[in-house]
Amino acid sequence: MVSAEGKTILVAGACGFIPGHLCEYYLNLGARVIGVDNFITGQRATREILETYDSFSFEEHNIFQSLPKFKGVAIDYIFSMASPASPKDFGEIPLEIMRVNAEGTRKLLDLAREKKARFLEASTSEVYGNPEVHPQGEDYVGCVNPIGIRSCYDESKRYAEALTMAYHRHHGVDTRIVRIFNTYGPRMRPDDGRVIPNFIGQALRGKDLTLYGDGGQTRSFCYVSDLVSAINAVMFSGDPTPFNCGSEDEYTVKECAQLIISYLNSPSGLSYKPLPEDDPVRRRPSLEKIYRLCRYRPRISFEDGIKKTAYYFKNLTP
Repeated sequence: MVSAEGKTILVAGACGFIPGHLCEYYLNLGARVIGVDNFITGQRATREILETYDSFSFEEHNIFQSLPKFKGVAIDYIFSMASPASPKDFGEIPLEIMRVNAEGTRKLLDLAREKKARFLEASTSEVYGNPEVHPQGEDYVGCVNPIGIRSCYDESKRYAEALTMAYHRHHGVDTRIVRIFNTYGPRMRPDDGRVIPNFIGQALRGKDLTLYGDGGQTRSFCYVSDLVSAINAVMFSGDPTPFNCGSEDEYTVKECAQLIISYLNSPSGLSYKPLPEDDPVRRRPSLEKIYRLCRYRPRISFEDGIKKTAYYFKNLTP
């Protein structure tokens, strides 16, 4: 595997949850990292952490409007990770999500073409929609509602994948695609709206954990350090076609809630609300491809990951 030491890496969306951890991973490997973010969902506290590294530089910029000028700057790798990804965001900033995944992705691909940089599109398991195939392999084309509340994200990420492959085939850009499944860990937004921060926050406050529907829908949860290792493995692989990235450990949402209550010794109970529109019934990746081609394996157990994440939330400044 090629080393990132001494390379220059651009991360769009650098102050978001996963890309912030990715930046720090490469900084610790000796790379120079350029972060770009407009803070629509990114956290300024993450920027402060990254700026403790001498080899990190930052540009506050909205990439679907324009990119910073990188004249005379050699860039080896570009990570397209700027899209908001929480279900809460789908109803609040749908147009921004669509624009960053369309116009922003194209600008980053143009930059990769100009700089002769390798480009990675951070796509999502949401491209599979509410899947009719389980587990979901990379050859499954999905079952997506193109006009549903989630479509701003689902369909714009499908477009971003298509755009990435078009640049690869038509312009010869060296590209990679990862499809990220449910990921959790420190530095998630407490009000993120996703399962793990919701449940941990409620459990730490002794509130009932909110389930939607009967809680029988399933998810697989990957701790963020494992996800970063998977993304790195794909970036340094030789395959431009999509890779699923995540964990194969599958839980019902109700089981997840009960485990979090148990792990945190919380007095919380469970409460139920109606199931949101187009909420996937089953979600678990087939990881055969990344296991075979990249020798990747998740390492952090769900219990250890939950405890690490809860420790972070518990120690946030009120």
